[in-house]
Amino acid sequence: MKILVKAKPNSKKENVKKLDENSFEVCVKEPPVRGLANAAIVKALARHFGVSPSSVNIIVGHTSRQKIVEIK
Repeated sequence: MKILVKAKPNSKKENVKKLDENSFEVCVKEPPVRGLANAAIVKALARHFGVSPSSVNIIVGHTSRQKIVEIK
């Protein structure tokens, strides 16, 4: 399954909010430095969908706030 993710790094709270069927907003506390925010986004999505973090891959948008993520 592929979803669109709007990333919000440096947030006060961590949460995953469903915007529509295939779009999510993911807020994480980590800054967008050295991949810290991307790793936190992967962990948050894995918790939300109940899968292991290795089943969540960022396909497009490693350096962007708009990402396409594949969940196996």
